Amino acid sequence: MGNPNLRNNLKVFRARHDLTQADLAERIGVTRKTINTIETGRFVPSTVLALKLARAFEVPVEELFELE
Repeated sequence: MGNPNLRNNLKVFRARHDLTQADLAERIGVTRKTINTIETGRFVPSTVLALKLARAFEVPVEELFELE
């Protein structure tokens, strides 16, 4: 299970960019299920994956993920 102290804003950023989970997954080379499990907090992404997500939205990783 994911880390309850890690909050992510992935769904918000995805909506702002009008992307589906499948669109984002294809962009960064993962499955739609991976995006879903990150968004729901069931999976904490690796550093590399978090950086790829941040790069996809052209924001610092801290804007997508933060400790509560």
